[in-house]
Amino acid sequence: MSTNRQNFDTSKQAPTWTPDRPYDQLPGLPPDIDLETRAALKACIGARAALAELKQATALIPNPAMLINTLPMLEAQASSAIENIVTTADELFRQLPAERVDDPAAREALRYREALLEGARALRDRPLGTGAAERICSRIKDVDVSVRRVPGTALKSSTSGRVVYTPPEGEARIRDLLADWERFLHAGDDLDPLIRMAVAHYQFEAIHPFTDGNGRTGRILNSLFLVDRGLLGLPILYLSRFINTHRAEYHQLLLGVTRDADWDSWVVYLLRGVEETARWTTDKIRAIRDLAEHTREHVRAALPKLYSHELVDVIFEQPYCRIGHLVAAGIAERQTASRYLAALVDLGVLQQQVAGRTKLFLHPKLLRVLTTEGDAFDPYAPP
Repeated sequence: MSTNRQNFDTSKQAPTWTPDRPYDQLPGLPPDIDLETRAALKACIGARAALAELKQATALIPNPAMLINTLPMLEAQASSAIENIVTTADELFRQLPAERVDDPAAREALRYREALLEGARALRDRPLGTGAAERICSRIKDVDVSVRRVPGTALKSSTSGRVVYTPPEGEARIRDLLADWERFLHAGDDLDPLIRMAVAHYQFEAIHPFTDGNGRTGRILNSLFLVDRGLLGLPILYLSRFINTHRAEYHQLLLGVTRDADWDSWVVYLLRGVEETARWTTDKIRAIRDLAEHTREHVRAALPKLYSHELVDVIFEQPYCRIGHLVAAGIAERQTASRYLAALVDLGVLQQQVAGRTKLFLHPKLLRVLTTEGDAFDPYAPP
């Protein structure tokens, strides 16, 4: 969804809006209404509790790479699917490390993951704002991206083909709107940060500053904002899962803010998504932790001379392991690493696959936990 207007006006009065004309009078932030309604605050309570539980579960994972290498990939796949860039999580995991990826959809989704992780690293030195959005979008699109300079952008219904929204025009106006959005992100008032995130997400999508990649950039900014505010320890909230599942409602409620200034419904929707997604992600982390412990016990009992804590850590960092992963982790040289992985195949922990001239070692139980709704896994057969 998107919005913008020329003759930048920070008035909070709802301006006249028509879908097929640039929304040059998009109101500034914050809107001149009570954002912290009873419904919004109730949604905040549930979302905050779920995020706190997720943050705690994240801290209990001894090797953060188990989460950083996996959950952002699920977010990348779902966020790309919202934009009709269709690939599968299994295909994306198979492509890592992504030196060469032939499928265009997989390439874009993998760049989304990299943009998310690079954005999280950049938080240490650079605040969220227009520059961060440009860098994120540039990484997603793999070209240098700046705010739109030419008119002609319009959002159309995928079913009827009719224009449903026309964003602002003019680089100066768009940058003015982004500057206002950036000030709101970092304002020192006492507005709940979750409500601030929801309002800022609408505004970014309404400004629609880039010719492409706005939705994915905006969703990355949501995760980074939660990390920046200390509500998440790692950028692993799988929020695009909720949005993708409720995609029609997502677009309808964004339009409801534009057309009717219905902020409350939008804020409650997004915070419901944060709560549901945080709980889902927490359950996945617990399942990964339980599977890792079960795998340690199984490998230790069956292969005591081969077993090491570090070896099991590596095969949990992503569902498809390569010989080079063990070498890079300092576990063994190539010949010995190959022998270790072959032993885990014989034990039934891994499955060997061949991709061209590369051997891949799939961890099927981990892939199943990550890519299915359920969290249970079948125990390993006794050796």
